[in-house]
Amino acid sequence: MQLLRFLFLILFIGNFGYAQDAVITDDNTAPYYQKQDISKENLDTYKNKKAFNYEEKVADEDSLWTKFKRWLKGILHRFFSSIFGMDAATGILWFILRVLPYIVLAILIFLLIRFFLKVNSRNLIYGEQKKAEILFTDEEQIIKNENINALITEAVKQNDYRLAIRYYYLLVIKELSENNIIDWQQQKTNEDYIKEIKTNSIQMQFEKITKIYDYIWYGEFKIDAIKFENLKLNFINLNNQVKK
Repeated sequence: MQLLRFLFLILFIGNFGYAQDAVITDDNTAPYYQKQDISKENLDTYKNKKAFNYEEKVADEDSLWTKFKRWLKGILHRFFSSIFGMDAATGILWFILRVLPYIVLAILIFLLIRFFLKVNSRNLIYGEQKKAEILFTDEEQIIKNENINALITEAVKQNDYRLAIRYYYLLVIKELSENNIIDWQQQKTNEDYIKEIKTNSIQMQFEKITKIYDYIWYGEFKIDAIKFENLKLNFINLNNQVKK
């Protein structure tokens, strides 16, 4: 009996507490709104405030260059992460691994620019050839079979000093080859011959006349008799040194 009274008391208190928490509303009561008047000056002020600007800005589409950098950066990041574990790296190692992809990217860009500049410069050089020019395929014929000194004399008579410089350069190549200082091959470049020369003094002089030759022949730089007389001394002096 005492237990029943206790349970009844608990239920009564619980219902009383729930009734106290309930909110009684009158469905017939209309909501109350207070109208606020805003002047034109205040309206303009709110319009100019960034906090009241709800327009959504559409992000500009990334350029192809930006997409390429992001793509390359992702590849490099995954590559170095798989090798070094960048997520677990800390301190200086973390900094190096974070910066390394940018360094690699810069090197790649530099190599690409250098490659395209080199290709374009060659296209400009070989773009047009005048009738006085000699094709590269004629080099072997001139070096092995022609009297180059006679060709130089004939070019000077024709006042074609640019062509005479060409023959002087081929004469140097011939002398270097006959004295076993270089191994002349049709497919080799002038830079290859510079590397093959072991004597420093000859190498430096050959590098100098190569620059002169490239500037006058490929750069189509016109020279007169006075400039020719000064320039040809570099070729003659080198030939004399090779023959010693």
